[in-house]
Amino acid sequence: MTEPRRPVRAQRGPELRCRGWRQEALLRMLENTVETGERPEDLVVYGALAKAARDWPSYDRIAAALRGLEVGETMVVQSGKPIGVFRTGPDAPLVVMATSNLVGRWATAEHFYALERRGLMIWGGYTAADWQYIGSQGIVQGTYQTFATVGQTHFGGTLRGRLIVTAGLGGMGGAQPLAIAMAGGAALCVEVDPTRIRRRRETGYLERDTASLDEALAWVRAAVSLGEPVSVGVLGNAAEVLPELARRGVVPDVVTDQTSAHDLLVGYVPAGLTLDAAAELRERDPERLMAEARASIAGHVRTILDWQAQGAIAFEYGNNLRAQAAAAGVADAFKIPVFTERYIRPLFCRGIGPFRWVAVSGAPEDIAYVDEAVLREFGGDPVVADWIRLARRHVRFQGLPARIAWLGHGARTRLGLLVNDAVAAGAVRGPIAFTRDHLDAGGVAQPFRETEGLPDGSDAVADWPLLNALLNCAGGADLVAIHGGGGGYAGYYQSAGVTVVADGTPAARRRLEAVLTADTGLGVLRYADAGYDDAVATARAAGLRSLQPNVTDSAP
Repeated sequence: MTEPRRPVRAQRGPELRCRGWRQEALLRMLENTVETGERPEDLVVYGALAKAARDWPSYDRIAAALRGLEVGETMVVQSGKPIGVFRTGPDAPLVVMATSNLVGRWATAEHFYALERRGLMIWGGYTAADWQYIGSQGIVQGTYQTFATVGQTHFGGTLRGRLIVTAGLGGMGGAQPLAIAMAGGAALCVEVDPTRIRRRRETGYLERDTASLDEALAWVRAAVSLGEPVSVGVLGNAAEVLPELARRGVVPDVVTDQTSAHDLLVGYVPAGLTLDAAAELRERDPERLMAEARASIAGHVRTILDWQAQGAIAFEYGNNLRAQAAAAGVADAFKIPVFTERYIRPLFCRGIGPFRWVAVSGAPEDIAYVDEAVLREFGGDPVVADWIRLARRHVRFQGLPARIAWLGHGARTRLGLLVNDAVAAGAVRGPIAFTRDHLDAGGVAQPFRETEGLPDGSDAVADWPLLNALLNCAGGADLVAIHGGGGGYAGYYQSAGVTVVADGTPAARRRLEAVLTADTGLGVLRYADAGYDDAVATARAAGLRSLQPNVTDSAP
């Protein structure tokens, strides 16, 4: 991989390089994704290998195409590589993309890596290749929501006085220490890479760090005894540190993990290896490295299972940890529940999920304006209002100023239209780009995470995210993406992403209303179709035009 010719930083201010704010907003979102990524020099954003573009020449061609793109034209991007621009129409997306999608029989990690080595494919993650990543701030509310729900479900409403053990401080896992502390808990976070610990400290997501397990334990034990929140990062390998904690008789109140366990080749360092030794083995004998990583994950998961048997609340955080352990012979790995089914599914049934907005002007004042609008419009919802107040105090901006809030069906549309009116009136300094994580009601099928354990058995039906993408294209979204799993996630999921820009125009108002309503509405109907009463009730209350008998024929 060649070095970039310049550091990438998202453009700020009123100057346009493109032929309109819609195109400029997408270009700035691309730049912002690289700026806030974990390894920007390699275009790697998070998750060990999720990339914003296939390579630097592709990045430059995408940026150049966005600068010249007219309204009524659509750029096609295939796995991070621009393919062409087509005349479509004024209501068509400006960008459509498909990333790391493999035909079922070939959707394996081995086949993906073979294609990647030949420069034919990248993994897009959820929000990397479609330029929707906003740093760890993009996942922090979902992480907070999960841990807050753990406190409400198991500990009388709070994590105060509770020890939470986890691992992984990369682009996704890096939200854990701040989220746990915001929920009142004492977080002990294991991370093998010192640069990730340093980055979490620099961005304010981690309070303390040490290479000494003794010191880390002393800090978290003191916080637990006083009922005070704290976040501590300890340098070490989770496959070594967790068993050592168990040998010392430590039993956490809560245990989970956000290492990149899905990727045995790049994401998970086996026990006994340094980072440099793992990198050398990756080049010399990748099969051996993956085998050793899987064996280490097996020990890691056995420790979690032992703690679970002793009363710890254990859950997988969606990184395929259980599946890797099961492949290594841990027969009861799936006794550990997944976080989505246990804590998030009821929200999905109401179309509630991780909604995001980005001030493409670069002005923090624009986010402050939207914060006030959210508090004014949705102040009666304590989950939303409390979060905005917490975020303003604790969450630093990374890259372009942005915010995330778990808003549901109807609420997203209301906010989008309100903000578009504010842009038109000049109440904010520039347009606002609305997007979301793929981890959303209608945006993903992942049977070991978001769609695990559906009552009708439709966990692996991938039609729903594909329909979501088609519907968002029909609604006129500015960018629509279809992503498949790559690396160790190959064959494990299908997802869809969307971005729509509020530029203050009547056309943007039409797009926002159509896209934001359909995006969540399809998610509600997806869970109604699976048999959830909450989703059926939400569909009826919202007046969704359902063709499903269980929604239209049942008595309210």
